[in-house]
Amino acid sequence: MTDLTGAALLGSRDLTGAATFRAVDPATGASLEPAFTEAGPAEVAQAVALAASAFPLYRATTPEARAAFLDAIAANIEALGDGLIARAAEETGLPTARLTGERARTMGQLRLFASWVRAGGADEPRLDSALPDRTPLPRADLRLRHIGVGPVAVFGASNFPLAFSVAGGDTASALAAGCPVIVKGHPAHPGTSELVGRAIRAAVSAAGLPEGVFSLLTGTSHELGSALVADPRIKAVGFTGSRAGGLALCRIAASRPEPIPVFAEMSSINPVFLLPAALEARAETLATGFVGSLTMGAGQFCTNPGLVIALSGPALDRFIAAASPLVASAPAATMLTPGIAGAYAKGVAALETCADVTELAHGAEGGANACRPALFVTEAAAFLREPVLSHEVFGASSLVVRCADADEMAAVAGALEGQLTATLHLDAADHALAATLLPVLEDKAGRILANGWPTGVEVCHAMVHGGPFPATSDPRSTSVGTLAIRRFQRPVCYQDLPDALLPAAVQTSNPLGLPRLIDGTLVPAGEARS
Repeated sequence: MTDLTGAALLGSRDLTGAATFRAVDPATGASLEPAFTEAGPAEVAQAVALAASAFPLYRATTPEARAAFLDAIAANIEALGDGLIARAAEETGLPTARLTGERARTMGQLRLFASWVRAGGADEPRLDSALPDRTPLPRADLRLRHIGVGPVAVFGASNFPLAFSVAGGDTASALAAGCPVIVKGHPAHPGTSELVGRAIRAAVSAAGLPEGVFSLLTGTSHELGSALVADPRIKAVGFTGSRAGGLALCRIAASRPEPIPVFAEMSSINPVFLLPAALEARAETLATGFVGSLTMGAGQFCTNPGLVIALSGPALDRFIAAASPLVASAPAATMLTPGIAGAYAKGVAALETCADVTELAHGAEGGANACRPALFVTEAAAFLREPVLSHEVFGASSLVVRCADADEMAAVAGALEGQLTATLHLDAADHALAATLLPVLEDKAGRILANGWPTGVEVCHAMVHGGPFPATSDPRSTSVGTLAIRRFQRPVCYQDLPDALLPAAVQTSNPLGLPRLIDGTLVPAGEARS
């Protein structure tokens, strides 16, 4: 493993400063070595200047060059070996098996974007032939491709130190789009961030790319992130974190002389609907699957099932009777940071003190910064009346909502805020009820599941990891899957330009060999315009 220096990475330069901070082992509360540099507005200005200088050259790279660069980042992360996993475990309290899987996901999404760029997914060229003889008006020759918007600011997430952080999905998709990236590393895992940041920087150097293609800024202050978003050379922001943090960045971005998009993933309770026939047939099995999903990783997933909705009756009683002892016997698990543990305890206390909520089970006490799983129940009327019951509690806590009938279940669905996911557990006899819920859930969630659990997000072409506010700040996008590239691009149309002046992606001879939509027909890779 590369020795940690505690430096911020300004392009090819290491930056150390007098002001420093340390990571904390959440399992013990002990400070970890080394001390890390507190970057500030001056370092932001330097990093953004490098990125702005690099942008014209980087966005002009060929699909193959950009794809090879992404592949090299993945290979460099893999080469870090067990040392990366050990440091991440020390800084987050997450088990090594979970982190090993997350590293594989991180490398996998980099390689997925590499293959997508090679396949023409970044450019997605479209050509419409000139129709000079068309009446009553002729049509010009029109050609379209997508280009990167410019330097992108990425904020590392606390709960995914690899897959949603320095080389995570936001960074991978922005680099695939042709945008330089400046990462504001999460202060909870700065050592993990430095290791991954150096892997990216080595790939930048080996590819002969401008140094400003990537920088990593470390620090604990809100001013650091604010300065990054406010800089006029930053053109888009990727963020995963709290609603308060995401909205603060949105306000800064919107108040700039040139407002920019902030793609913020923020808050979701991921409702699970247990429909009557399915609940009657397998209440106990559903309880086991639910508790496993709820308590996984101390519940620190953005897709954690924080709400269960079902019709009152013996089947729901069986589900509760099976789930409650499983929650009660679930071990306490270390949470990512003292702050997250404190926020979880506060959220659980709000449910405990609500007059309309009954506690069903609470897990055993744990050590420092531990999450005690918790399960509560309330009536639909109370849920519809009390806004606090729909607030996210980030951790292994969930609320069961008893509905008197299908109309009340539909009312609960309609009252939900925007969500990342909504889940339906159903059998054939439930299809009619599911059909009435689906249009409502399509308006509420980015991903709708049947007979599964929302924890676990596949990285692939069809995935949507997004949703209406407050799940995200922009429901038109996703932060997972190849469609994520479009957050950091814009289309450009070229009308009647001479072929010699056109970008290679839309030249008549198709020198890049990309698949292209020509006059509404998809023409395979390698074919020129006829």
